[in-house]
Amino acid sequence: MLFESTYLYPYKFLILSFYIRFFVCWSQYMNIVVIGSGVIGLLQAYKLLKLGHQVTILEKNQQGFESSWAGGGIVSPMYPWRYSPAVTALAQLAQAEYPLLAKELFELTGIDVELIPCGMLMLETEDRRDALVWGQHTQQSVLELNQHQIMQLSPHLAHFKQSIWLPHIANVRNPRLLQALLVAVEKLGVKRVVDAEVIGFIVKKQKIVAVKTVGNLRYQAEQFVLATGAWTAKVALQLNLVLPIHPIKGQMLLYKLEQQVLKQIVLHQGHYLIPRADGHILCGSTVEDTGFDKTTNEQAKQVLMSSAQRILPLLAAYQPIKQWAGLRPASPNGIPFIGKHPAFANLWINAGQFRNGLVLAPASAQLLIEQMLGLSLTINPMPYQVL
Repeated sequence: MLFESTYLYPYKFLILSFYIRFFVCWSQYMNIVVIGSGVIGLLQAYKLLKLGHQVTILEKNQQGFESSWAGGGIVSPMYPWRYSPAVTALAQLAQAEYPLLAKELFELTGIDVELIPCGMLMLETEDRRDALVWGQHTQQSVLELNQHQIMQLSPHLAHFKQSIWLPHIANVRNPRLLQALLVAVEKLGVKRVVDAEVIGFIVKKQKIVAVKTVGNLRYQAEQFVLATGAWTAKVALQLNLVLPIHPIKGQMLLYKLEQQVLKQIVLHQGHYLIPRADGHILCGSTVEDTGFDKTTNEQAKQVLMSSAQRILPLLAAYQPIKQWAGLRPASPNGIPFIGKHPAFANLWINAGQFRNGLVLAPASAQLLIEQMLGLSLTINPMPYQVL
């Protein structure tokens, strides 16, 4: 026996204590299935893997190719003062984390996600007084610019007379962020399964035992996370759950210029231009309640082109080089669901961020982890409860 040796006897309690501590520590690590691999699902997996948990990601298509890829990459809600305090709280946490996340991902993967603090101009806003009050309340830098100040900041926008300016807002190259997260979770030991559309669940005594995918494959785990974006309500229905999340289509255009003529994110009348350092300019986006239809159309193209030319008249000399669409997960009042579903002991929801999936992703993932693992809460989880 291990402790029968006279030499080992004085150390038997020390050794036994080590094994007990090892077992307790090991037993705290869980096997977790994350369904969905957009930016929400990937960040959820990334944070769980860093804590030592085993994570399997299931994705019905190729990973990261839905709204996370299709969006513009603004690390802020559009017109942020118009959002609820619940969204603002998540956004501020995420904005503080993004520089650290970008640095961490670059060190781990060598991929630069191109997080650029370019600032955001909101031209000719009617509720600019609300914006200034919001800035004071949230301690955010919010400035009101006149025509001369706009021209100094961006000469190509000199035809606008008034703007709200948020100098601290950053932009991230979302396809590069998704690529970096995919490489990062691979390095951390994730099990990735693509073409794994969920077709059902195995449930015993109000607890999910396994998830079933096409081909009658089964994936067992201790905890299950739905991070399936616009498809969350569809997946939840397989558990006889009704979640008020539905898809809203957004179409976008891409321009290619010879050089960078715009350095700031620019919003005007609900549409935006997002500059890239290589001369590309993104123009978005439509808001269309058309179900799960992701097709593009000429009408949306013309609306976006007209808006782009009003903001930046020199774009009249260019044609878009690409048009695409993504589906956003809309929820009541734009507040996401982040937490455990009361119907099951081990089902967690992280969905419903609508147009703010990318900006809210780091904070959304962190809040869910804090609830799942019983950690100290960074913010109050009540506004995001799953009812």
